[in-house]
Amino acid sequence: MASRKYTRDEALSYHLEPTPGKLEVRASVPMVTQRDLSLAYSPGVAVPVEEIARDPGLAYDYTSKGNMVAVISNGSAILGLGNLGALASKPVMEGKAVLFKRFADVNAVDIELDTEDADQIIQAVRLMGPSFGGINLEDIKAPECFIIEQTLKEQMDIPVFHDDQHGTAVICAAGLINALRISGKKIEDCRIVLNGAGAAGIACLELLKSMGARHENCIMCDTKGVIWQGRTEGMNQWKSAHAVKTGLRTLAEAMEGADVFLGVSAKGAVTPAMVASMGPNPVIFAMANPDPEITPEEAREVRDDVIVATGRSDYPNQVNNVLGFPYLFRGALDVHARAINDEMKIACAEALARLARQDVPDEVAMAYGRKLTFGPDYIIPTPFDPRLIYTIPPAVAKAGMDTGVARRPIIDMEGYEHALKARLDPTASILQALYARARREQARIAFAEGDDERVVRAAVAFARAGLGTPVVVGRPEQVREFLAAAGMPEAVDEIEVVNAATVDDLPAMTGTLYARLQRQGFDQRDCHRLASRDRHVFSSLLVHHGLVDGMVTGATRKSAQVLSLVGHVFDVDPGHGAVGITAVLLGGRLVLIADTLVHEWPEEEDLANIAERSAAVARTLGLEPRVAFASFSNFGYPVSERAEKMSRANEILIERGVDFEHDGEMTVDVALNMDVMRQYPFCRLSEPANILVVPARHSASISVKLLQELGGATVIGPILTGIDNPVKICAISSTVNDILNMAVMAACKVG
Repeated sequence: MASRKYTRDEALSYHLEPTPGKLEVRASVPMVTQRDLSLAYSPGVAVPVEEIARDPGLAYDYTSKGNMVAVISNGSAILGLGNLGALASKPVMEGKAVLFKRFADVNAVDIELDTEDADQIIQAVRLMGPSFGGINLEDIKAPECFIIEQTLKEQMDIPVFHDDQHGTAVICAAGLINALRISGKKIEDCRIVLNGAGAAGIACLELLKSMGARHENCIMCDTKGVIWQGRTEGMNQWKSAHAVKTGLRTLAEAMEGADVFLGVSAKGAVTPAMVASMGPNPVIFAMANPDPEITPEEAREVRDDVIVATGRSDYPNQVNNVLGFPYLFRGALDVHARAINDEMKIACAEALARLARQDVPDEVAMAYGRKLTFGPDYIIPTPFDPRLIYTIPPAVAKAGMDTGVARRPIIDMEGYEHALKARLDPTASILQALYARARREQARIAFAEGDDERVVRAAVAFARAGLGTPVVVGRPEQVREFLAAAGMPEAVDEIEVVNAATVDDLPAMTGTLYARLQRQGFDQRDCHRLASRDRHVFSSLLVHHGLVDGMVTGATRKSAQVLSLVGHVFDVDPGHGAVGITAVLLGGRLVLIADTLVHEWPEEEDLANIAERSAAVARTLGLEPRVAFASFSNFGYPVSERAEKMSRANEILIERGVDFEHDGEMTVDVALNMDVMRQYPFCRLSEPANILVVPARHSASISVKLLQELGGATVIGPILTGIDNPVKICAISSTVNDILNMAVMAACKVG
């Protein structure tokens, strides 16, 4: 876990707004008409009820069971916090459910059980089994967690998986496969020392033994030292199963000559001297959180041949459970598995190891701000690698089929992989990459409207996320008041606050403005007044004079007004090629809509230019552009003068020989729905469009706001492109996060 970059108030606000918690339930079928209701409930629901009663396996076809996991805890061992009870564990379990959805499109619901009695938990989970395709146990203390999981595995016919144990074990195994490959060792020959005889540690050792590690070569330690045969103090049946015949009694003694150290214990448990005593090319997995048993820097001070992994995101080789559990369940659910067995866990580990040895796509390297190449500092894939979703579940599913726990084997594995790719949420990976690029650029971004609390909070978030330097245009005393009200008065030292009274370049700025506007009815006093009193103009001048690298504005004034003010400094009119492009994120899809800001009624040449500008923006976002010229008609029917310009714009692009897909005119359903598009086999788009060029600014505005208000879409933009400087204009209704996203766009020079 990296050092904390947020305040308590920010963390609480994240869980409070826009609605309490992190989850909601939405219907996946129409629920509008009386007929819909009759089919969803009584009397239509009786038909699937009768079918499931006749054949229970049909529950996977007619209900959500096949893609639903229960995340269950009693809060007796909340990671890093201890036994705080069932209710206090709910934010963690909601978070786990969100991770299931985000990474593998698995629906999950959190269930907190208010008891520490193992028998009561077993009974409760067993009785709710028919509702779910799998059970994920979480944050339940040892030894109860062992008893609960083992008993439920015996009693239930769906996967039961305690992620604290097996999730850590799978990722640890994946990393170790590659670490031993680099060090030229075989697992069966390695001396392995484990420190931390809790749930995760025991699971790690058991999985490694099932992969070939020899019992006599594996030494387990706890707070009292080595677990040796004959020891009675602090023992239980799970520790006893891993006791060995040895004269070693302390961790330091066990570490001498060891090939591998696995730590799931406590900060500082391993000393540099212990590392120095290990065998050649040692492997250290120091997985204690939030601070490892020994840091990579400390280990490398005494050894230059050591490979180190930790549980932290700010070091290479993070052992992160999110690499395992979503994809294990995805594969298990898709074959309607009765269990997740060792073979499936090993298949997951081996698939992760293979993925880390493959060439890393540029977008993954971009997201992490560094080149990722298989070697000592890259033995485990990164959590945001888009290949995980279609690489790991097929391996898990195949292992489930090979070992006979699959109820419904997958026949077409290639088709299955394609289906998994379709589950990817492109918006998440795009934003991740942009944030990483911003961290690399470390730009100075002007937040023009320091008289608005949202803007000030976004500036602080920009700084605390390490994205660059925020420069807030406003009055220092007002900014301090906003920060004090937000519960973070100390944040005033993390941002720069400037205004016309604090910069020495104001005369030069006024001169710049006068040179541009003197033939447009502005005298020097007008220009001085604009430069010194209008924050939008002043911020634009900061950009123009190189005092900042970009700016974000628009939270307090309508976009057209802001554009007019920015136009005093930059050429933002249609004649100079300026275009406004809005990104709409909804249902795991990202669509760019243009022009949403500049052109009131674009003609055919304008539309072609807008398409080209939009394609360039799409590529900066990592999208391969597919442009649809949207209209109310499809390819000439019905005939309309207003639609003809859309068709003609498409022909202009053909004449220009552009290097991206485009077609039109077409209706939005044809552009976005592949099934509808197939009714027009001559359509030049190979997949649904990701850019919609619309006939006029008013239709763009209507479309965006309709999607935002009725569809719950996330809207980023309008992204102003076609000018030489990164000026981003957000909407008046923008949240802190919206403003932050626009600042990131400015930092990355998107557009």
